Amino acid sequence: MRRLDARAIERELSRLGASLGSPLAVAAETASTNDDARNAAAAGAPHGAAFLADAQTQGRGRGGRSWHSPPGENLYLSVVLRPSLPASSVAPIALVMGLAVASVVERRLASSARLGAPGGDPLAEVRLKWPNDVLVGGRKLAGILVEAQLRGHSVSSVIVGVGLNVHTSRFPPELSARATSLAMLGIDDVPREVLAAELLQALGDAAARFEAGRLSPFAEDLARMDWLRDRRVEVAGVAGVAAGIDAEGHLLVRGGDGVLRAVAAGEVSVTSG
Repeated sequence: MRRLDARAIERELSRLGASLGSPLAVAAETASTNDDARNAAAAGAPHGAAFLADAQTQGRGRGGRSWHSPPGENLYLSVVLRPSLPASSVAPIALVMGLAVASVVERRLASSARLGAPGGDPLAEVRLKWPNDVLVGGRKLAGILVEAQLRGHSVSSVIVGVGLNVHTSRFPPELSARATSLAMLGIDDVPREVLAAELLQALGDAAARFEAGRLSPFAEDLARMDWLRDRRVEVAGVAGVAAGIDAEGHLLVRGGDGVLRAVAAGEVSVTSG
């Protein structure tokens, strides 16, 4: 197993001119990079501080679910953001972070000629499942966990955690039918250090755009990558057909009565009925 090389990541961050990733901490193993970032933020860590690990013992996704975090295979990273935002405006940043990760994946797939060219593989289409899961061919490739710390009506910090499946070739039985990795998609020659730097650059650029214009700059990409659109769903007690994402980041669901409802948060189930 080859360990992540912090210096290689720093060199790539410098080459890309990334706004995130300094200071950078890389651990052989940690409980959770999000916990590391949150603790550091509470102690005063600056905007851009990033935390990576070769393995997590208590990696988690949304809703407290565990995240498959074997050593040396994938990317587990978290970053501290300190955006100038009112607390009421921060929630949609999860969507934006998901789009940032999806953009990195899409570029990598396109460069491998599996996407974006005539005859490209439709199973390699990159999509975002509201609010922030990155899917390729309908299978989960990456998850984003966003945790905001508020101070009164303002945002003190936002911790963005990313788990990206890179080299995994075999998942546990409960995940095998719904998860994928870059290696399984034919991308097995990109160092994790390069991917980490690309992710941090994309996250930083997206965070700056969100701070300046909220969701407006991302409307086109949200519409293009919306995996749930036109699917039958149930979420937060609302059932119907997903009809897009509004300017506030809410999932729009049209019920059988024709009424369009906006859902702010919840676990989405795709239904067949």
